[in-house]
Amino acid sequence: MKKDIHPQWHDEVTVNCACGNSWVTSATVAKIRTDICYKCHPFFTGEQRIVDTEGQVDRFMKRLQRRDSMVVEADEREAAKTPADLPIEELGLGKRYITILNKHEINIVSDIFSRLENEGDDGLLVIPGIGRKILSEIKRNLKERGYELPSN
Repeated sequence: MKKDIHPQWHDEVTVNCACGNSWVTSATVAKIRTDICYKCHPFFTGEQRIVDTEGQVDRFMKRLQRRDSMVVEADEREAAKTPADLPIEELGLGKRYITILNKHEINIVSDIFSRLENEGDDGLLVIPGIGRKILSEIKRNLKERGYELPSN
């Protein structure tokens, strides 16, 4: 055997449990502390109680509450979605762009969606006066209102 590589062996080590029970054993450490032993473990005592080590149950319950609040928020966002017959004036675009879109028979949000679904971004970009900047603003405003944009 190699010298000085093995831990120190203690013949009499006291083990202390959180419930107050203690006993003597042998080990490589001088003191041992434990949270649960044969006198307080539910299996040996027959009690049905939750053994909460370091607040695990509390963390789990907080996680459940956080999930529930996220579900409620998602439901609220879904309920707040605006209808497809919303006038484009409600999107907060400039008057110039609203006039251009109205001139090309785009009066409500569903008209924008039909152009985007059928022709992609080019459906709106072919209109004179509508560029990428205003197109991205239209898309951003629609996303903020809860609409799901068609993919190109």
